[in-house]
Amino acid sequence: MSMPILLNGARGRMGQAIIAVAEDEGCRIVSQCDIGSDPVKDLPDCGVVVDFSSHESTASLAENCAAHGKALVIGTTGHTEEEAMRIRACASKIPMVWAGNYSIGVNLLIHLTRQAAKLLPESYHPEIVEMHHRHKIDAPSGTAENLLESVLEGRKWGPDTALRSRAGLTGERPDQQVGVHALRGGSVVGEHTVVFAGPSERIELSHSAGDRSIFARGALTAAKWVHGKEPGIYRMGEVLGLPDPSED
Repeated sequence: MSMPILLNGARGRMGQAIIAVAEDEGCRIVSQCDIGSDPVKDLPDCGVVVDFSSHESTASLAENCAAHGKALVIGTTGHTEEEAMRIRACASKIPMVWAGNYSIGVNLLIHLTRQAAKLLPESYHPEIVEMHHRHKIDAPSGTAENLLESVLEGRKWGPDTALRSRAGLTGERPDQQVGVHALRGGSVVGEHTVVFAGPSERIELSHSAGDRSIFARGALTAAKWVHGKEPGIYRMGEVLGLPDPSED
């Protein structure tokens, strides 16, 4: 039986991509919501809510999902700290998958980045570069932030070691630093590269997305997986069965 989905952000690029592949992925979109529509009235009819609207809408949607006992897949990025706190507070009542990217390949990249950061010495300097289309409104991307988190976890560094781009007389680069850089232009769906620049060699881990359907299929895989799970916040890596980073 197909999974009934309430899709918030249905008119956006990702929303349209999800609608296009839903039937193939064993899902049924029972409600298409966007700016100007109220998703609350349709919550009783769905099994899982998938949100690809905007970060301003996610917190209130999560609170409504918690009130109705509906699992949530979060695809929005760029949340403020206040919004993120409100979303996390709902995890005691409902299960949610919260990821910056739903591609299988990207989540493998995140896993490999964590492993590389753990295994390579500090003389291998990590830098993260991402590029997206001109219409993307937040930077760095949610995926770049996930990759940054993986480097910090692998190196056991604090958030103060992250540097989001450089300008001016920055001085010599310290060993304990992660540079994160955002490029925007054209119609690029999404490209991410993690560089570990060592003394006499450079290791690069990259992913390039050719079509939004890879994210749409991953989001629907997450929706089917999270239905019926215990309350909490889950990573896409858990959906795909990748090792828990705490066990690395």
